[in-house]
Amino acid sequence: MFQDPSSPLHIFLSVKGRVSRRTFWLYGVLALLGLGLLLTLLLGIAGVEQGYIETFVNLLLVWPAIAVSAKRWQDRNRAPWWVLVTLIPVIGWFWALIDNGFVKGTPGPNRFGQPPAA
Repeated sequence: MFQDPSSPLHIFLSVKGRVSRRTFWLYGVLALLGLGLLLTLLLGIAGVEQGYIETFVNLLLVWPAIAVSAKRWQDRNRAPWWVLVTLIPVIGWFWALIDNGFVKGTPGPNRFGQPPAA
């Protein structure tokens, strides 16, 4: 569907392929955090109730967050189901952040495809 693996649409919407640590930090953390803050601010200015804002923003950003994280796990040659580690109370998010953000991916091709472009 999205042919260019470096396009934002592919990064945010597809779970196929691999992404680098840099892409994870730029798209999976900074871009999603910034977009979430911007949407929260704009909806707050529009007078939407805070509970609805949080629900809407979380629902809107959950798939892009899963897609980026799944590709990062695949870069480490792990199944995309590892995104479920975030469901472990307290340590799950820290585990995923450290594993995805600081540990190098598999060098060369793996079962999920070619390494991400540098």
